[in-house]
Amino acid sequence: MAEVADKKKLQIAIYWGAACGGCDVAVLDTDAFILDVAELADIRLWPIAVDGKYADVVAMEDGELDLVLFNGAVRNSENQKIAELLRRKAKVMVALGSCAHLGGIPGLANECGREEIFHRAYLENPSLEESNVVLPVTEKKVAAGTLEIPHFHRAVRRLSDVVDVDYFVPGCPPAPDQIKAVLLAVAGGELPPVGSVVGASDRALCDECERKKDEKKVTRFRRPWQIIQDPEKCLLEQGIVCAGSVTRAGCGVRCPDSGMPCRGCYGPPPNVKDQGAKFISAISSIVESRDADEMARVLDEIPDVLGYAYRFGLPASTLQRSTRSQ
Repeated sequence: MAEVADKKKLQIAIYWGAACGGCDVAVLDTDAFILDVAELADIRLWPIAVDGKYADVVAMEDGELDLVLFNGAVRNSENQKIAELLRRKAKVMVALGSCAHLGGIPGLANECGREEIFHRAYLENPSLEESNVVLPVTEKKVAAGTLEIPHFHRAVRRLSDVVDVDYFVPGCPPAPDQIKAVLLAVAGGELPPVGSVVGASDRALCDECERKKDEKKVTRFRRPWQIIQDPEKCLLEQGIVCAGSVTRAGCGVRCPDSGMPCRGCYGPPPNVKDQGAKFISAISSIVESRDADEMARVLDEIPDVLGYAYRFGLPASTLQRSTRSQ
């Protein structure tokens, strides 16, 4: 860090949209490097850790922030408003993590309409009292004034559907080394071409996985807990649904090396147009049968095929209905 210690501090902001908080934890997981960040940068907004206010951001000059790390998808009007605000104030906007990059797990809600989601969450939720009939409204007058909550959009969108994004850092969550790389690249003025996916390979995860691969043919699919797996053999060849063949490498093969299948969180390699469609094609091609009924039986063993195929990228898919309308 000595080479940047005497330079003017970076001005950065970190924001979460529709997300679980895991990307913020990944920033903290940079361990001792987080102390270097304090020397390197002034964090002007980070809801999880510092007491910055939206009004403080509004008061900034356009372009005053050197870097914004935006994690989470755009689910509601607040997410969109702050994304647009931070884009104006930032020289560099980074989509951090699968949700900002592709829509992420929140994007699976795009299988359902807004009314269906509200009905399930607020009227049919098993934890609610049977007499509950209350749905959220965006504005409510009370004795102290008027309460406002964000408008719930019709569909989840990626950050790049709302604002221009300079760089994408994939992963659920991204590896801490990826976050370090972004900060140091901005600090050192050594940025890759705009639009780059940072910290990921152009190859598929299977290309870096060292498990032994023979001819992939299966007669049934299983969940990881349903078999005693061979720790050296390709998980897919053991009938465990793995998305490694349709997912970018770059994570260090952390899941397969731990005995768990790839979930697809780094998104598709550059030569794959639609990760979910490619996943379905790849899985169908390895079933040891050409009989339509038998193939259907085997594929029916995969619970929630759409959830497997588009776990992190439904809003980014070519099969997704338009997410432009709110």
